[in-house]
Amino acid sequence: MILSYFCLAEGNSVEAQYNENVSKVGTTAAPFLSIEVGARAIGMGGAFVAISDDITSLYWNPAGLARLPHGEAIFTHTDWISDVNFDFAGIALPLGSLGALGLSFSALSMNEMKVRTLFYPEGTGEKFGASDFAIGMSYARNLTDRFSIGLSGKYIRQELWHMSASSFALDIGTLFITQFNGMKIGMSITNFGNKMKLEGSDTQVPVDVDPNKYGNNNKIVANMRTDAWSLPLMFRFGIAMDVIKTYHQRLTLAVDAMHPNDNSEFVNLGIEYGLNNNIFLRAGYKNLFMIASEEGLTAGVGLAYKLIGNVRLKFDYAYADFGILESIQRLSFALEF
Repeated sequence: MILSYFCLAEGNSVEAQYNENVSKVGTTAAPFLSIEVGARAIGMGGAFVAISDDITSLYWNPAGLARLPHGEAIFTHTDWISDVNFDFAGIALPLGSLGALGLSFSALSMNEMKVRTLFYPEGTGEKFGASDFAIGMSYARNLTDRFSIGLSGKYIRQELWHMSASSFALDIGTLFITQFNGMKIGMSITNFGNKMKLEGSDTQVPVDVDPNKYGNNNKIVANMRTDAWSLPLMFRFGIAMDVIKTYHQRLTLAVDAMHPNDNSEFVNLGIEYGLNNNIFLRAGYKNLFMIASEEGLTAGVGLAYKLIGNVRLKFDYAYADFGILESIQRLSFALEF
Protein backbone atom coordinates (compact mmCIF):
# COMPACT_ATOMS: atom_id res chain seq x y z
CA MET A 1 0.00 0.00 0.00
CA ILE A 2 2.87 2.33 0.85
CA LEU A 3 4.51 1.45 -2.49
CA SER A 4 1.27 2.19 -4.36
CA TYR A 5 0.94 5.55 -2.63
CA PHE A 6 4.55 6.39 -3.47
CA CYS A 7 4.04 5.47 -7.13
CA LEU A 8 0.84 7.52 -7.27
CA ALA A 9 2.57 10.53 -5.73
CA GLU A 10 5.49 10.21 -8.13
CA GLY A 11 3.09 9.89 -11.05
CA ASN A 12 1.21 13.03 -10.04
CA SER A 13 4.48 14.89 -9.61
CA VAL A 14 5.73 13.86 -13.06
CA GLU A 15 2.37 14.74 -14.63
CA ALA A 16 2.32 18.15 -12.93
CA GLN A 17 5.88 18.83 -14.07
CA TYR A 18 4.96 17.72 -17.61
CA ASN A 19 1.93 19.99 -17.69
CA GLU A 20 4.00 22.95 -16.50
CA ASN A 21 6.43 22.46 -19.38
CA VAL A 22 3.78 22.19 -22.11
CA SER A 23 3.30 25.52 -23.87
CA LYS A 24 0.16 24.64 -25.91
CA VAL A 25 1.75 26.07 -29.06
CA GLY A 26 -0.11 25.13 -32.23
CA THR A 27 -3.45 24.47 -30.53
CA THR A 28 -5.41 27.39 -32.03
CA ALA A 29 -6.70 28.45 -35.43
CA ALA A 30 -5.74 31.69 -37.24
CA PRO A 31 -2.34 32.10 -35.54
CA PHE A 32 -1.66 35.08 -37.81
CA LEU A 33 -3.81 37.09 -35.38
CA SER A 34 -0.92 36.83 -32.91
CA ILE A 35 1.56 38.54 -35.25
CA GLU A 36 2.12 41.90 -33.61
CA VAL A 37 1.54 45.13 -35.48
CA GLY A 38 3.57 48.33 -35.77
CA ALA A 39 7.33 48.82 -35.91
CA ARG A 40 7.15 51.29 -33.01
CA ALA A 41 5.54 48.78 -30.64
CA ILE A 42 7.80 45.94 -31.79
CA GLY A 43 10.90 48.09 -31.24
CA MET A 44 9.70 48.49 -27.64
CA GLY A 45 9.49 44.72 -27.18
CA GLY A 46 5.71 44.61 -27.62
CA ALA A 47 5.12 46.46 -24.34
CA PHE A 48 2.45 48.74 -25.73
CA VAL A 49 -0.99 48.01 -24.27
CA ALA A 50 -0.72 50.87 -21.75
CA ILE A 51 0.83 53.32 -24.24
CA SER A 52 -1.62 52.88 -27.14
CA ASP A 53 -1.39 56.50 -28.27
CA ASP A 54 -1.24 55.97 -32.04
CA ILE A 55 -3.08 54.18 -34.83
CA THR A 56 -1.71 50.74 -33.84
CA SER A 57 -4.15 50.88 -30.91
CA LEU A 58 -6.41 49.12 -33.41
CA TYR A 59 -4.35 46.00 -32.63
CA TRP A 60 -2.99 46.51 -29.10
CA ASN A 61 -5.80 48.24 -27.23
CA PRO A 62 -8.81 49.81 -28.98
CA ALA A 63 -9.41 52.11 -25.99
CA GLY A 64 -6.37 54.14 -27.08
CA LEU A 65 -8.24 55.39 -30.15
CA ALA A 66 -10.32 57.67 -27.93
CA ARG A 67 -7.13 59.56 -26.98
CA LEU A 68 -6.00 60.33 -30.53
CA PRO A 69 -6.03 64.12 -31.06
CA HIS A 70 -6.18 63.75 -34.85
CA GLY A 71 -6.90 61.29 -37.63
CA GLU A 72 -4.23 58.78 -38.54
CA ALA A 73 -3.62 56.08 -41.14
CA ILE A 74 -0.94 53.37 -41.26
CA PHE A 75 0.52 50.71 -43.51
CA THR A 76 3.04 48.19 -42.25
CA HIS A 77 4.76 45.33 -44.04
CA THR A 78 6.65 42.38 -42.58
CA ASP A 79 8.74 39.75 -44.35
CA TRP A 80 7.63 36.99 -42.02
CA ILE A 81 9.18 33.56 -41.52
CA SER A 82 9.75 31.19 -44.50
CA ASP A 83 8.96 33.67 -47.28
CA VAL A 84 5.54 34.52 -45.84
CA ASN A 85 4.30 38.12 -46.03
CA PHE A 86 2.26 39.90 -43.38
CA ASP A 87 0.60 43.25 -44.03
CA PHE A 88 -1.53 45.54 -41.89
CA ALA A 89 -3.41 48.71 -42.78
CA GLY A 90 -5.66 50.88 -40.66
CA ILE A 91 -7.31 54.27 -40.33
CA ALA A 92 -8.80 56.05 -37.32
CA LEU A 93 -10.95 59.18 -37.13
CA PRO A 94 -11.72 61.07 -33.90
CA LEU A 95 -15.36 62.19 -33.55
CA GLY A 96 -14.96 64.68 -30.74
CA SER A 97 -17.26 64.01 -27.79
CA LEU A 98 -18.77 61.07 -29.68
CA GLY A 99 -15.54 59.05 -29.46
CA ALA A 100 -13.47 57.64 -32.30
CA LEU A 101 -13.92 55.15 -35.13
CA GLY A 102 -11.32 52.89 -36.73
CA LEU A 103 -11.01 50.39 -39.57
CA SER A 104 -8.29 47.77 -39.97
CA PHE A 105 -7.22 45.08 -42.41
CA SER A 106 -4.54 42.43 -41.87
CA ALA A 107 -3.44 39.69 -44.24
CA LEU A 108 -0.99 36.80 -44.32
CA SER A 109 0.00 35.58 -47.78
CA MET A 110 2.45 33.26 -49.51
CA ASN A 111 3.46 32.26 -53.02
CA GLU A 112 1.85 29.21 -54.59
CA MET A 113 3.63 25.88 -54.19
CA LYS A 114 3.61 22.61 -56.13
CA VAL A 115 1.19 19.88 -55.10
CA ARG A 116 3.36 16.87 -54.27
CA THR A 117 2.22 13.34 -53.49
CA LEU A 118 3.88 10.04 -52.64
CA PHE A 119 3.67 8.94 -56.28
CA TYR A 120 4.53 12.41 -57.70
CA PRO A 121 7.23 13.81 -55.39
CA GLU A 122 8.25 16.38 -58.04
CA GLY A 123 4.70 17.66 -58.41
CA THR A 124 1.42 16.69 -59.99
CA GLY A 125 1.26 19.75 -62.23
CA GLU A 126 -1.11 21.51 -59.84
CA LYS A 127 -0.31 24.32 -57.44
CA PHE A 128 -1.86 25.31 -54.14
CA GLY A 129 -1.86 28.43 -52.03
CA ALA A 130 -2.84 29.59 -48.56
CA SER A 131 -3.91 32.96 -47.22
CA ASP A 132 -5.49 34.52 -44.14
CA PHE A 133 -7.12 37.87 -43.58
CA ALA A 134 -9.11 39.81 -40.98
CA ILE A 135 -11.26 42.91 -41.38
CA GLY A 136 -12.09 44.91 -38.26
CA MET A 137 -14.09 47.91 -37.11
CA SER A 138 -13.33 49.68 -33.82
CA TYR A 139 -15.05 52.22 -31.60
CA ALA A 140 -13.64 53.95 -28.52
CA ARG A 141 -14.82 56.62 -26.13
CA ASN A 142 -13.57 58.55 -23.12
CA LEU A 143 -15.90 57.83 -20.22
CA THR A 144 -14.06 60.38 -18.04
CA ASP A 145 -11.05 62.62 -18.53
CA ARG A 146 -8.86 59.71 -17.33
CA PHE A 147 -10.68 56.51 -18.31
CA SER A 148 -11.29 55.20 -21.84
CA ILE A 149 -12.88 52.05 -23.22
CA GLY A 150 -12.77 50.56 -26.70
CA LEU A 151 -14.31 47.69 -28.64
CA SER A 152 -13.40 46.03 -31.95
CA GLY A 153 -15.35 43.53 -34.02
CA LYS A 154 -13.67 41.59 -36.82
CA TYR A 155 -14.35 39.00 -39.48
CA ILE A 156 -11.62 36.37 -39.88
CA ARG A 157 -11.08 34.01 -42.81
CA GLN A 158 -8.49 31.36 -43.63
CA GLU A 159 -8.09 29.64 -47.00
CA LEU A 160 -6.02 26.56 -47.84
CA TRP A 161 -6.29 25.33 -51.44
CA HIS A 162 -9.95 24.23 -51.81
CA MET A 163 -10.79 24.61 -48.12
CA SER A 164 -11.72 27.59 -45.97
CA ALA A 165 -12.78 28.57 -42.46
CA SER A 166 -14.23 31.77 -41.04
CA SER A 167 -15.20 33.28 -37.72
CA PHE A 168 -16.13 36.50 -35.92
CA ALA A 169 -14.23 37.86 -32.91
CA LEU A 170 -14.23 40.76 -30.47
CA ASP A 171 -11.45 42.80 -28.85
CA ILE A 172 -12.10 44.94 -25.78
CA GLY A 173 -9.73 47.28 -24.00
CA THR A 174 -9.50 49.89 -21.28
CA LEU A 175 -7.02 52.67 -20.59
CA PHE A 176 -6.64 54.61 -17.34
CA ILE A 177 -4.37 57.62 -16.70
CA THR A 178 -3.45 57.82 -13.02
CA GLN A 179 -2.52 60.91 -11.00
CA PHE A 180 0.90 59.43 -10.24
CA ASN A 181 3.14 61.28 -12.70
CA GLY A 182 0.68 60.49 -15.52
CA MET A 183 1.30 56.75 -15.26
CA LYS A 184 -1.01 54.81 -17.60
CA ILE A 185 -2.59 51.42 -16.96
CA GLY A 186 -3.93 49.45 -19.92
CA MET A 187 -5.76 46.17 -20.38
CA SER A 188 -7.06 44.33 -23.41
CA ILE A 189 -8.62 40.99 -24.32
CA THR A 190 -8.29 40.12 -28.00
CA ASN A 191 -9.68 37.46 -30.35
CA PHE A 192 -12.65 36.40 -28.24
CA GLY A 193 -14.86 34.56 -30.72
CA ASN A 194 -16.15 31.40 -32.36
CA LYS A 195 -14.03 28.38 -33.18
CA MET A 196 -12.84 27.84 -36.75
CA LYS A 197 -13.25 24.66 -38.79
CA LEU A 198 -11.77 24.01 -42.23
CA GLU A 199 -14.31 22.74 -44.75
CA GLY A 200 -14.26 22.21 -48.50
CA SER A 201 -13.85 19.77 -51.35
CA ASP A 202 -10.43 18.59 -50.15
CA THR A 203 -12.16 16.61 -47.39
CA GLN A 204 -14.04 14.47 -49.93
CA VAL A 205 -12.78 10.88 -50.30
CA PRO A 206 -14.17 7.79 -52.16
CA VAL A 207 -15.34 5.10 -49.75
CA ASP A 208 -16.38 1.47 -50.21
CA VAL A 209 -19.13 1.03 -47.63
CA ASP A 210 -18.88 -2.78 -47.71
CA PRO A 211 -15.55 -3.94 -49.18
CA ASN A 212 -16.54 -7.61 -48.62
CA LYS A 213 -19.53 -7.36 -50.95
CA TYR A 214 -18.87 -7.86 -54.67
CA GLY A 215 -20.50 -5.54 -57.21
CA ASN A 216 -21.40 -2.64 -54.91
CA ASN A 217 -20.39 0.98 -55.52
CA ASN A 218 -16.86 1.36 -54.20
CA LYS A 219 -16.59 5.10 -54.90
CA ILE A 220 -19.27 6.62 -52.69
CA VAL A 221 -18.24 10.21 -51.88
CA ALA A 222 -17.79 10.87 -48.17
CA ASN A 223 -16.48 13.86 -46.22
CA MET A 224 -13.79 13.56 -43.60
CA ARG A 225 -14.66 15.33 -40.36
CA THR A 226 -12.32 18.14 -39.32
CA ASP A 227 -11.99 19.49 -35.80
CA ALA A 228 -12.91 23.03 -34.76
CA TRP A 229 -10.14 25.07 -33.14
CA SER A 230 -10.31 28.08 -30.85
CA LEU A 231 -8.91 31.48 -31.78
CA PRO A 232 -5.64 32.68 -30.16
CA LEU A 233 -7.18 34.46 -27.17
CA MET A 234 -4.82 36.94 -25.50
CA PHE A 235 -5.10 38.90 -22.26
CA ARG A 236 -2.73 41.86 -21.87
CA PHE A 237 -2.11 44.03 -18.82
CA GLY A 238 0.44 46.80 -18.85
CA ILE A 239 1.86 49.89 -17.17
CA ALA A 240 3.67 52.78 -18.85
CA MET A 241 5.10 56.04 -17.56
CA ASP A 242 7.17 58.97 -18.81
CA VAL A 243 10.11 59.08 -16.39
CA ILE A 244 11.50 62.11 -18.24
CA LYS A 245 9.22 64.63 -19.92
CA THR A 246 10.38 68.07 -20.96
CA TYR A 247 9.65 70.33 -23.91
CA HIS A 248 12.44 68.72 -25.97
CA GLN A 249 12.85 65.23 -24.50
CA ARG A 250 10.76 62.29 -23.36
CA LEU A 251 11.75 58.91 -21.94
CA THR A 252 9.00 56.29 -21.59
CA LEU A 253 9.23 52.95 -19.78
CA ALA A 254 6.64 50.20 -20.28
CA VAL A 255 5.98 46.66 -19.08
CA ASP A 256 3.26 44.25 -20.21
CA ALA A 257 2.17 40.93 -18.70
CA MET A 258 0.58 38.51 -21.17
CA HIS A 259 -1.67 35.47 -20.74
CA PRO A 260 -2.34 33.62 -24.03
CA ASN A 261 -4.49 30.50 -24.38
CA ASP A 262 -1.94 28.83 -26.69
CA ASN A 263 1.30 29.42 -24.80
CA SER A 264 2.76 30.06 -21.36
CA GLU A 265 2.57 33.44 -19.61
CA PHE A 266 5.31 35.96 -20.34
CA VAL A 267 6.38 39.58 -19.86
CA ASN A 268 7.44 42.24 -22.38
CA LEU A 269 9.68 45.20 -21.50
CA GLY A 270 10.16 48.38 -23.53
CA ILE A 271 11.75 51.81 -23.54
CA GLU A 272 11.42 54.78 -25.91
CA TYR A 273 13.42 57.99 -26.07
CA GLY A 274 12.00 60.89 -28.06
CA LEU A 275 13.83 64.07 -29.09
CA ASN A 276 11.76 67.10 -30.12
CA ASN A 277 8.94 64.70 -30.96
CA ASN A 278 10.70 64.01 -34.26
CA ILE A 279 13.45 61.47 -33.59
CA PHE A 280 12.87 58.29 -31.58
CA LEU A 281 15.11 55.50 -30.29
CA ARG A 282 13.61 52.29 -28.91
CA ALA A 283 14.66 49.02 -27.30
CA GLY A 284 12.93 46.14 -25.57
CA TYR A 285 12.87 42.50 -24.59
CA LYS A 286 10.10 40.08 -25.59
CA ASN A 287 8.74 36.91 -24.06
CA LEU A 288 10.52 37.05 -20.72
CA PHE A 289 9.70 33.89 -18.66
CA MET A 290 8.05 32.14 -21.65
CA ILE A 291 8.77 28.41 -21.99
CA ALA A 292 11.15 27.68 -24.89
CA SER A 293 10.92 31.14 -26.44
CA GLU A 294 13.01 32.03 -29.50
CA GLU A 295 12.33 35.77 -29.27
CA GLY A 296 14.31 38.21 -27.18
CA LEU A 297 15.96 41.57 -27.81
CA THR A 298 14.32 44.19 -30.00
CA ALA A 299 15.38 47.64 -31.19
CA GLY A 300 14.00 50.34 -33.41
CA VAL A 301 14.13 53.91 -34.65
CA GLY A 302 11.48 56.38 -35.73
CA LEU A 303 11.30 59.64 -37.64
CA ALA A 304 8.43 62.12 -37.89
CA TYR A 305 8.32 64.91 -40.46
CA LYS A 306 5.81 67.73 -40.59
CA LEU A 307 4.49 68.18 -44.11
CA ILE A 308 1.95 71.00 -43.89
CA GLY A 309 -0.36 72.25 -41.16
CA ASN A 310 -1.21 69.34 -38.85
CA VAL A 311 -0.16 66.72 -41.39
CA ARG A 312 2.84 64.62 -40.33
CA LEU A 313 4.54 61.66 -41.99
CA LYS A 314 5.95 59.01 -39.66
CA PHE A 315 8.43 56.26 -40.50
CA ASP A 316 9.31 53.49 -38.05
CA TYR A 317 11.72 50.57 -38.29
CA ALA A 318 12.12 47.66 -35.88
CA TYR A 319 14.50 44.72 -35.54
CA ALA A 320 13.56 41.66 -33.51
CA ASP A 321 15.77 38.69 -32.69
CA PHE A 322 14.03 35.39 -33.46
CA GLY A 323 16.60 32.85 -32.28
CA ILE A 324 17.11 29.91 -34.66
CA LEU A 325 14.72 31.60 -37.07
CA GLU A 326 17.21 34.49 -37.31
CA SER A 327 15.66 37.97 -37.23
CA ILE A 328 12.48 39.74 -38.31
CA GLN A 329 12.51 43.31 -39.58
CA ARG A 330 9.45 45.52 -39.78
CA LEU A 331 8.65 48.79 -41.55
CA SER A 332 5.70 51.08 -40.80
CA PHE A 333 4.50 54.21 -42.56
CA ALA A 334 1.87 56.40 -40.89
CA LEU A 335 0.19 59.67 -41.76
CA GLU A 336 -1.30 62.01 -39.18
CA PHE A 337 -3.91 64.46 -40.44
